[in-house]
Amino acid sequence: MTTSLLTADARTTKRNKAEARFKAYGLGAIILAMVALVFLLGSVLGNGLSAFQQTYITLDVTLPEEKLDKSGERDLAVMSKVTTIGYAPLLRDALIAAIEAQGIETTLSKKDIGNLISKEAAATVRNRVLANPDLVGQTVTFDLLASGRIDGYFKDRVTMESAALDSNTSPEALMIADALKDAGMVATKFNWNFFIWADASDQRPEAAGLGVAILGSLYMMAVVLCLALPIGVATSIYLEEFAPKNRWTDVIEVNISNLAAVPSIVFGILGLAIFINFMQFNQSSPLVGGLVLTLMTLPTIIISTRAALKSVPPSIRDAALGVGASKMQSVFHHVLPLAAPGILTGTIIGLAQALGETAPLLLIGMVAFVREYPAAFSPDAGLFGEPAVALPVQVYNWTQRSDPAFFERAFGAVITLLVFLLIMNAVAIYLRRRFERRW
Repeated sequence: MTTSLLTADARTTKRNKAEARFKAYGLGAIILAMVALVFLLGSVLGNGLSAFQQTYITLDVTLPEEKLDKSGERDLAVMSKVTTIGYAPLLRDALIAAIEAQGIETTLSKKDIGNLISKEAAATVRNRVLANPDLVGQTVTFDLLASGRIDGYFKDRVTMESAALDSNTSPEALMIADALKDAGMVATKFNWNFFIWADASDQRPEAAGLGVAILGSLYMMAVVLCLALPIGVATSIYLEEFAPKNRWTDVIEVNISNLAAVPSIVFGILGLAIFINFMQFNQSSPLVGGLVLTLMTLPTIIISTRAALKSVPPSIRDAALGVGASKMQSVFHHVLPLAAPGILTGTIIGLAQALGETAPLLLIGMVAFVREYPAAFSPDAGLFGEPAVALPVQVYNWTQRSDPAFFERAFGAVITLLVFLLIMNAVAIYLRRRFERRW
C-alpha cells in the first residue's frame, strides 16, 4: 500500500513520540538539578551568612595601675605577668557600671553578668594594653565580643525559650542584652576578624576565624603549583610529542588515566606511608599536605595538558619543521604557546579540586587545633614544620563541635571556600577565552 510522504506512518509517529519524551526527560532533569542547586545554595547561605556578622559590646573600661602595673614603670616583662584572669574582673565591673548607668534593673549575679562578654574579650584588652602601656591608668573605650549565646540571640539562633533551658545563659540575660542594644551599647557588625583570626576553643566560638586555615591552604596550593605544573606539563609534552608509541607508553597512559579515578583517600594513605613514615617529614605540616595534593592533582594536569596539545593542528608542527625548526623548537616555540590556554585551564581546575579536598589531609593528621599563626619559613616552622590546617579540614573540625555557633562558622567557611572555587573557575574561563585560538 502506497502512503504519502506528507503523512506520518506508525513507525514515524512512534519515533517522534520517543524523541518528545526524551526531550521532556532532559528538561525535567535540568529543572530537577536547578531546584537541587537552589536548595543547596539556599541552605548554605541561610546557615552561613550570619557568620560574617558579629555582636560587639561597647564598654568604657578603667585600667587601674595598681592591678595591671604594680611597678609603675611600664615594664612589659612585669605587665605581661598579669594574665587574662586579671583583666576579666575589670571588664565585668565595667559592664555592671554600664548597666547601672542605664538604669537597667537585674537580679543576675556578677558572674552571670560577666558571662555576657566573650572570654576572648579579656585577651583582646590585654593585648592592646601590652601593645600600648600608656593606656594603663586611663578609662578606654573598647568594642568587645559578646558571648556566643548573646551573639546567637541577635542572629535568631537563641530564643527566650531555649535560653530558659540553657545553663550558659538565661532569658533575663537576653533582656539585658536587648536593653543595652536599645542604649546603643550593643551592635552587630560585619565580622572582618572571621577572615583574620585563628581557631578558638570550644568555649569561645564567637572568636573562631579562618585566618590560619586560609594561610595553610595558600601554603599547600603554592607547593602544588610549584611541583604539579612543571612536572605535569613536562610529562605531557614528552608523552604527546617525543615518546615512542609502544606497549610501555600505553601502560603509562592507562595508569595515568586510572590514577585520575582513584579515590582521594588513597593518596592520603600513600602520603602517610611515604612522606611521614618513610621520609619522616613533620606530621600536619603544609609541605606534606602540598605533596599529597600534588600526587592527587598530577593526573588531572597531565590529562588536560595532553588534550590541549592534541588540539593544536598537526599543520603547525609540519610548518615549523618545514622551515628548518627542530622538533624541540617546534614544540616550545609554536605548539606550547598555542596550547597554553588549555594547560592553564586544566591547572587551575586541578588546583581548585585540590583546594576542596579533605580526606587525604585527614589521613596525614591535618586536624590539629592551630591557635597561632606559623612563625616563619624555616626548617622548624611555617611551611615545613609547624602544624597547619586547611579550609575544608577546618569545616570538618567545626562540624564536630557541640556548640551551635560552630555550625554557623562551618557554613561560613563553606561559603568562603565556594567563593575561592568560583574565582578560580572564573579565571580559568577567562584565560581560555582570552588566549584561545581558532583554526
